Amino acid sequence: MTKTQLRRQLLKSRQSISVTEWQEKSAQLCHHIQSSALFTSSRTILAYFSFRQEPDLSSLFTTNHQWGFPRCVDKSLVWHRWQPGDELEKNAYGILEPRQNAPEIVATEVDLILVPAVACDRLGYRLGYGGGFYDRMLSQPEWGQISTVGIVFELALLPELPNEPWDRRLTWVGTENGLFLAAG
Repeated sequence: MTKTQLRRQLLKSRQSISVTEWQEKSAQLCHHIQSSALFTSSRTILAYFSFRQEPDLSSLFTTNHQWGFPRCVDKSLVWHRWQPGDELEKNAYGILEPRQNAPEIVATEVDLILVPAVACDRLGYRLGYGGGFYDRMLSQPEWGQISTVGIVFELALLPELPNEPWDRRLTWVGTENGLFLAAG
């Protein structure tokens, strides 16, 4: 199965989850993240705003951390500080982003990156939406050394994903069943 076919199938499966089940799975996943040493020892964390029934991490955003969220600029992600109450705007894809004038965050400030995914495998490979934004960012030396957690529901945790030489492996994978170190 190609990445495109797999992506389509997995997105359809994820969108078939009831709202109640999505909320429950998201809450369980957030509990695992929040109780991990990886999270508690981090000061500045990059995350995402849930889109298309991605796991919802919003319960984490009220914790005592500095938060950064991406803006899509051309073919890159530019990270901006955000805290609850700050204004957001929708980008061309319909995804919420911090306002353009929010302060930027650079890699040297970041301790942890929570990465959205369509699917992850046990080796830490991620199937994204096909734009390559995270792979391009994580291939840059200053970003590639930061701990990453692929965020998926258990239904999208696969034994193995097709991968290309430019695909960047993640350090950890988090699901509603727990947080584990990728076997890479």
